[in-house]
Amino acid sequence: MEKKKIKKVLLLGSGALKIGQAGEFDYSGSQALKAMKEEGIETVLVNPNIATVQTSEGVADKVYFQPVQPEVVERIIQKERPDGILLSFGGQTALNCGVSLFRKGVLEKYGVAVLGTPVQAVIDTEDRELFVRRLDEISVKTISSEACSTLEEVRGAAHRLGYPVILRAAYALGGLGSGFCDDEEELSRQAEEAFSFSPQVLVEKSLRGWKEIEYEVVRDRYDNCITVCNMENFDPLGIHTGESIVVAPSQTLTNAEYHKLRAIAIKIIRHIGIVGECNVQYALDPDSEDYRVIEVNARLSRSSALASKATGYPLAFVAAKLALGYGLFELKNSVTKTTTAFFEPALDYVVCKIPRWDLTKFHGVSHQLGSSMKSVGEVMAVGRTFEEALQKGLRMIGQGMHGFVANKPLRVDDMREAMLHATDSRIFVISKALQMGFSITQIHRLTHIDRWFLQKLKHIVDIFLRLQEFAYIADLAGWMEYTELMEYVESPELSLLLLEAKVYGFSDFQIARAMGLEALMNMEKASLLVRQWRMELGIVPKVNQIDTLAAEYPAKTNYLYMSYL
Repeated sequence: MEKKKIKKVLLLGSGALKIGQAGEFDYSGSQALKAMKEEGIETVLVNPNIATVQTSEGVADKVYFQPVQPEVVERIIQKERPDGILLSFGGQTALNCGVSLFRKGVLEKYGVAVLGTPVQAVIDTEDRELFVRRLDEISVKTISSEACSTLEEVRGAAHRLGYPVILRAAYALGGLGSGFCDDEEELSRQAEEAFSFSPQVLVEKSLRGWKEIEYEVVRDRYDNCITVCNMENFDPLGIHTGESIVVAPSQTLTNAEYHKLRAIAIKIIRHIGIVGECNVQYALDPDSEDYRVIEVNARLSRSSALASKATGYPLAFVAAKLALGYGLFELKNSVTKTTTAFFEPALDYVVCKIPRWDLTKFHGVSHQLGSSMKSVGEVMAVGRTFEEALQKGLRMIGQGMHGFVANKPLRVDDMREAMLHATDSRIFVISKALQMGFSITQIHRLTHIDRWFLQKLKHIVDIFLRLQEFAYIADLAGWMEYTELMEYVESPELSLLLLEAKVYGFSDFQIARAMGLEALMNMEKASLLVRQWRMELGIVPKVNQIDTLAAEYPAKTNYLYMSYL
């Protein structure tokens, strides 16, 4: 349908409050509604979640606080008679609802055009058997797998592929029903759960321990493609990307690996025929350039919101415009106002996404992490170095931590077991292990986390231990005047160490604790003392700005970040 003929659009929103949906997709829907409004198109939103931006007054022209379910949406379509429908901005729930409406003939009955990615392309990526077949057509590697619809088929597939295997439920939200199985007993239990979420279950050969890489790719109807951002999971394959620390841009890929996966992502999006934005997830062998495509999300995902904020490229806004029929070369860059949206952002900073859990609120729940989501939110931290971004993020996750080090003692009964099986506190277990003298090789063998990341974590611990060597200053602070004390603090060695600590994400609190100041004064006073020291030494941060989004929303300071480098 020509964009000039579209007068009213129905958007399926982010859905009710539930793990795996809701807040993660509020950003996408809000941006899409903004894009429609800019075109003068009337918007109708279906979303029962009142705690979102997109349901706020003035964002959509009309809001139905109703479940995103086919029978409900059909009645709304019957009443509103929209010209088009947007399925890609509300996550898995909205996508499943749209596919159901298409298959039932509801969209055809009321003459509603699906804007953006065709429904068949969505089905090709969501139906695991079709997905593998489509990628085989272009010689793109996928994980060895078999699609099954009964428990007997699942058992047969597992025996043919060989244990360990992973089960994935088709059309499932947040990896629901998925999990790793090492034997038939685990397989039967996991299959029963998977079938409760989906009629189709994919049995895949396990590649646990491989790297997990994501690419956010955009394509317009003229076949122009760009990769806006690539991201790397801190944790290896086996932990849902919503449960893992995610780093953008990727830090451990070689130039050859980066460009190889980028080229494959563009090849996939063109072959499937996606119009707008999609997310391609890879498993990459850490010891070679061998890869497997895990899945393709033919929609805005939770990673898309992260990529948008990390790069300053308004992915959802651009995807909505492309769904109306625009080309990338026709959309203006909102910063320059003269160049187009047909460009790939370059980052001179590092972004860390760290998940948040509330597992302590629930009795009996397992703290082990796997391929099914348990996190209830996430934080995004920006810094000039990986260490800085990580430490900033760890301070914000609501677990009472001050960074990677200088936290309250963590009780761990079995260090090796705690590292072998990922939990919501494994990052702090690794911190304790490094301080206890575990080597990078030992930790890598237990966790399969890339050695590059572990070296950066050891760097943080090394700075912490060097700060502890200056604990004698705490004794001096107990009886010296401040002016006399500054003579010790202004030593070149300590001045450089304080600067290094700030560059790599240490807070004044962490520095004060490392130097033993809490033995003499409360930590608030100790932190202020460290702040006073560094201010007198000229160690102060500068403010940096992430381009596009900061220009669009100058009042929102979360698109600014402070750094000491």
